[in-house]
Amino acid sequence: MNVKCIIFDCDGVLVDTEKIGNGILLEMAAEHGFEMKLEDAYRDFNGRNLKECFLHIEDAIAKKLPESFENEYRQRSFEAFRTQVKPMEGIVSFLNSLKIPYCVASSGPVDKIRLNLEVAGLLDKFENKIFSSYDIKSWKPDPGIFLHAAKEMGFEVQDCIVVEDSKAGVMAGKAGGFKVYGFANGYNDTDLETEGAVLFRNYEELAEMVGV
Repeated sequence: MNVKCIIFDCDGVLVDTEKIGNGILLEMAAEHGFEMKLEDAYRDFNGRNLKECFLHIEDAIAKKLPESFENEYRQRSFEAFRTQVKPMEGIVSFLNSLKIPYCVASSGPVDKIRLNLEVAGLLDKFENKIFSSYDIKSWKPDPGIFLHAAKEMGFEVQDCIVVEDSKAGVMAGKAGGFKVYGFANGYNDTDLETEGAVLFRNYEELAEMVGV
């Protein structure tokens, strides 16, 4: 395959945020009787619309979360992201070596994507190449966000690869007809491979695999 464009997910692929966001969500949900291990949250929540995560919690505790829950979660997580987010190991060198176009396509709101990229020192590399599910009202595992990103970048599906770390993200990429590379982190390996992703464990390995 001659790769002409790379479409990156954001959290857990470009920036190391998953432990922060999931940790805060589980801590808040525990106050309402919800219990889940962090590794299970990686599998069940990563890559999904936040409202779907809330519905999962509500189904488990058999009651509605407070109306203020989402705003409080976003406030607490944004505060943590502002000081704790770091780039994924190896991503800066990988991006600097790329000679082909690339972009980010995430289920998160644009302001969250931009904040995390800025704190991690990556925002300048993605200016005018940020695509959010909130802009098109289509969330993974629906392939809409990846199809939108490819179109906006000016490429056909067969010319692009998707880089993901979540089951929902891999499902979205495969549903859209993309070849998907899954960033294995020890928690998600089986889920990503089961959904059809080609696994890699660091960016040096991905560079060799895709020849870019």
